[in-house]
Amino acid sequence: MPRFSRLTARCAALLAAAAIALPLAATAQENALTVELNKFEPAEDGGCRAFFLFRNETGKAFEGFSMSLAILDGQGVIDRLLNIDAAPLPVARTTLKLFEIPQIACDDISEILLHAIDSCQPQNEDNMDCFPLVELVSRTSAPLVK
Repeated sequence: MPRFSRLTARCAALLAAAAIALPLAATAQENALTVELNKFEPAEDGGCRAFFLFRNETGKAFEGFSMSLAILDGQGVIDRLLNIDAAPLPVARTTLKLFEIPQIACDDISEILLHAIDSCQPQNEDNMDCFPLVELVSRTSAPLVK
């Protein structure tokens, strides 16, 4: 194989590796607490089960972390507030949490708004304002927004 072809092949391999790594880097920001709405599935009661991933890259473990989410229906109207407790969130780990959203089908959820962070308490520290640390991602049809 000529030298130019080997160099071209190496460049192509590096570009492919970078293309794979970029989306991963975008979902787990350094010094961030990424909250990802990973998927929905129908619940037995006709409601919706939401799967959240919490990626804690803040350098702190959290013994308290709870949020208030506004669930918007298909017309963009607030259907309900959902309070979720995601603690504990270990440092440098991804944690899966499941939450039930009662009395609304997954297909009827148009958007989820992070209304408030009610508790954000690092281990052995006082409660703090985590809003600036939180990055939101959704892999569902419903955006997760601040």
